[in-house]
Amino acid sequence: MTVHALEMRCSFCGKKQEEVAQLIAGPGPAICDECVHLCNDVLAGKRLEGVRLWDDQSDEELMATMVRVASLKHHVDRAVGRIARLLRSRGTTWTAIGEALGITKQSAWERFSGED
Repeated sequence: MTVHALEMRCSFCGKKQEEVAQLIAGPGPAICDECVHLCNDVLAGKRLEGVRLWDDQSDEELMATMVRVASLKHHVDRAVGRIARLLRSRGTTWTAIGEALGITKQSAWERFSGED
């Protein structure tokens, strides 16, 4: 199996690894130092400055937000596929993978097998 280098992004804000000081990555999600600081502020009960709700964003800002969120879906889909292939290499059945994802065995095979 060929391993391709992934463009690492924060799973929360969508910023690329090169756009932040530090990116902490796990086996799926990743979080940047800026989002960690934001989480710490939330946990400390601080009022969040500069965080704008979607309704408060201009059309241009909301469009950029939409693009970032859509790119996160792509990264999640790729991670799920890698996990499904790893599970298959360990002998997990397509039935079990499908059940875990709430889809049929056939749908799991079609989505993750890489076969036509």
